[in-house]
Amino acid sequence: MDEATLFQLLKTTKLPVAYHHFISSLSPPYIVYLFVYSSNLGADNKVYKEFKNFQVELYTKTKDLASEKLIEDALAEADIYWEKIETYIESEGLYQVLYEIEI
Repeated sequence: MDEATLFQLLKTTKLPVAYHHFISSLSPPYIVYLFVYSSNLGADNKVYKEFKNFQVELYTKTKDLASEKLIEDALAEADIYWEKIETYIESEGLYQVLYEIEI
C-alpha cells in the first residue's frame, strides 16, 4: 500500500481527510494523517524492504466511538495492523485518537 491508497482508504469513512493539516478551519470530526518515520530492512548496504510508519489522527469534540469504529473497520478491511493512543487536547477542546500504522 502506498500513501495515495491510504488516503483513499481513509476517505471511505466519509469523514474529512487531509495530509498533515487542513488549509482552513474545520468542525470535528475529521482525520489528519502524516508520515512519521521509516523502519526499513536492509541487506547488502541497501534498502531491502521499505516500511513507512504513519499516524492517522481522529479529532472530535466529544468521545466519538462511531467515528473510531469507521477508521478501525477501514483499517481492518485493508488488513492494516494498528495501535491506538487517546488524549484530550485541553487548549483546543478536542479529543485526539491517534492510530499508529505501518504500510
